[in-house]
Amino acid sequence: MAPLLECRDLTKRYTTVEALSSINLTIGEGRIVGLLGPNGSGKTTLIKLASGLLKPTKGQILIDGLEPGVFTKPIVSYLPERSYLSEWMRVHDVLSFFEDFYVDFDRHKATEMFQRLGIDLGMRLKTMSKGTKEKVQLILVMSRQARLYLLDEPIGGVDPATRDFILQTIVGNYSENATVLISTHLISDVEKTIDDVVFINMGQIVLTSSVDEIREKEGKSVDELFREVFRC
Repeated sequence: MAPLLECRDLTKRYTTVEALSSINLTIGEGRIVGLLGPNGSGKTTLIKLASGLLKPTKGQILIDGLEPGVFTKPIVSYLPERSYLSEWMRVHDVLSFFEDFYVDFDRHKATEMFQRLGIDLGMRLKTMSKGTKEKVQLILVMSRQARLYLLDEPIGGVDPATRDFILQTIVGNYSENATVLISTHLISDVEKTIDDVVFINMGQIVLTSSVDEIREKEGKSVDELFREVFRC
């Protein structure tokens, strides 16, 4: 069986800047993986390559053995760092948008989560706080029956209570055969949620490990090891 996500000598260059440099990476099914690194380390570039928004300069990235494209769209559910939803839209508009666009979208599941949070389906996005918008977008993404969830900085810039909600939603809304890849530099917030880590810096993979291995072999938390590796 092919890995769910695989990078083979993957390189991405923007004119003279090399955002990713010949990386090799394999991620299997049923894991929550933290893609961890400082700002500008290449996290977003890797996620955009996996989602099919960018093309490699060299090498390959494969989703379930396929290059990102029309055949991987049903496999991948992507949460970008910035909102792509129009501010004029109401919650029921974005529900209809996702239902029309994705055949695997579970509108009932999404509606239940909105109701549980007290988010009125008639609310416009432009009237919402940043934290509420983050919740709306995450609920939409996690209400798809995808196999690979790509979450780019889902907890950046929101308050601790919203971070807790986001992480709880991630853990509670993916199947055991699916994998979640979370990019962040907020290590201590995600440490209890993730199974594996990928440390990335200056476009190169520095370390891949399970969280348990780090604790057993290094005698450190992921946050402590991250600070040691990156001298934070």
